[in-house]
Amino acid sequence: MTGLLDTVPSALQHRLSPAAPGVELAASPMLATLSDRRDFPAGWIFERKLDGIRVLAVREDGRVTLRSRSGRRIDSTYPEIVDALAAQDCADFTIDGEIVAYAHGRTDFGMLQQRMGLTRPADVARSKVAVTYYAFDLLRLDGTDLRRLPLRTRKSLLRKALTFRAPLRLTTHRNEGGPELLSDACERGWEGLIAKRADSGYRGRRSDDWLKLKCARDQEFVVGGFTEPTGSRKGIGALLIGYYDDGRLRYAGKVGTGFDRKTLTELRARLDELRVDTSPFAGRVAPPTAHWARPHLVVQIAFTEWTRDGMLRHPRYQGLRDDKQPTDVVRERAQT
Repeated sequence: MTGLLDTVPSALQHRLSPAAPGVELAASPMLATLSDRRDFPAGWIFERKLDGIRVLAVREDGRVTLRSRSGRRIDSTYPEIVDALAAQDCADFTIDGEIVAYAHGRTDFGMLQQRMGLTRPADVARSKVAVTYYAFDLLRLDGTDLRRLPLRTRKSLLRKALTFRAPLRLTTHRNEGGPELLSDACERGWEGLIAKRADSGYRGRRSDDWLKLKCARDQEFVVGGFTEPTGSRKGIGALLIGYYDDGRLRYAGKVGTGFDRKTLTELRARLDELRVDTSPFAGRVAPPTAHWARPHLVVQIAFTEWTRDGMLRHPRYQGLRDDKQPTDVVRERAQT
């Protein structure tokens, strides 16, 4: 091992090992756990929670690939990110990060969604949605697996391994945090914070070593049906949504706000293709006049709270997600 890997402290060198192929490492991203915790001792770092999509980037054997959280290749959607990574002096790495789009100085998932479905070069070139890739972790470097190193060490190597200029950015962090830091983040209009144990390794699963501290509630849900529009509205009236619990799709309510006319029309076309005769939800679901659909579409929904009977209060549609499998959508429960 030469170069940057020689800067790893001698006490940590035994944690380095030959890495599996970069794409294999990218197949199992580490996921944060939703938490209501607000007080943290020393040994935690705090990053901004970005309103984008999780992307793991691999450069290996002269080629760059981008993978969504579900493992789908998305190189053709974000060619400027691919080009920026291909231009790096470092030729072998796997990094973890988030792709975002900005609107009025803030990350905006609705804006990013205008880019997410594009794959043809001509459509991508015509798009006016600029994207930025924020890198926050380094899993592999020069054929070496770094996942057993402490997070703080991985971040130091990441900062030195790549050159960060648009559209690439390094995710900054704070070494102290608590209620005041989260309050400041919320006042700035951020999604919230991600709290991470500074000495934690990278585990390819959901972990309490990474915690999501949100300013407002939102999560993914699966669409299992819809209602007809009324009045002058076109497309759909409301989406019927749910989440998986022990392999069964549980109904969480209907959402009828947050759509523009184009979205309503596009959702109706996609749901008509998924129409089925029987409800995919476990148990009885109102309204009885609903149209049912195979549970293939995943949507992002903001809401104020869960009711005692397990329904969403004041849900609002934020956009479609294609980076998560429907069966992976579960009810997020905050830990304290």
